[in-house]
Amino acid sequence: MGFGFNFFLIFIGLPFFALLLLLWGVTKSSVLGKALAGFAVFLVGFIFCTVLIRWATAKKELEKADYYGEYVVNRNYFKGKQADWQYNSFRFKIKENDSIYFYVTNKEQIVKIYKGTISTKNVANSARLILKMEQPTHHLLTTPPTTYRGAWDFYLVFNSPKFGNVFFKKQAWKPL
Repeated sequence: MGFGFNFFLIFIGLPFFALLLLLWGVTKSSVLGKALAGFAVFLVGFIFCTVLIRWATAKKELEKADYYGEYVVNRNYFKGKQADWQYNSFRFKIKENDSIYFYVTNKEQIVKIYKGTISTKNVANSARLILKMEQPTHHLLTTPPTTYRGAWDFYLVFNSPKFGNVFFKKQAWKPL
C-alpha cells in the first residue's frame, strides 16, 4: 500500500478502532457496539477497495513471452497522413524462437525484411526488449525501443533519426 493509506491505517484507523473497542468493553453500550461494528465494516471495505483499485491500475509486469506477436504503428497518438503512411509502411513480428522480422511495406506488399533476434532484461520487475539486428538495418531499429506499460497493455516507441518517435502497438495489420 502507499504511504497515505498506511499513515491513515496506523495513526488514525486502528487507534480509533482500539478506542471504540476499549469503550465498548468498559460500558457494554449497544450504541458503541453498533459504532464499533460499523467502523469495522468501513475499515474492511476501505482496505478491500484500496487493494482492488491498486490491482486494477497497477502497471502490467511484462515477461519475455508478452512481446511475441505482431506490431503495427499506433495511429492514435498522431493522426493524419503521416501516421497512415507509417502504418502502411512499417510493421514487425516477434516470433517465439526470439527472432524479429521488421517489414518495410507498401500496404499489403512486403518490400524489404530486416531480420534480427530479441532478448529481454528485467528492469523494475518487468522485462525490457533488447534487439540485435543484422547489419545494415533500418533507421527505426538503430536504438532499442522504449516500453511504456499501462494497467492492461503496453506499447513500444522507436526513436528514428528521420521521423522522431514512432509508436507501435501489438496488433495484426489490417488495410485502412
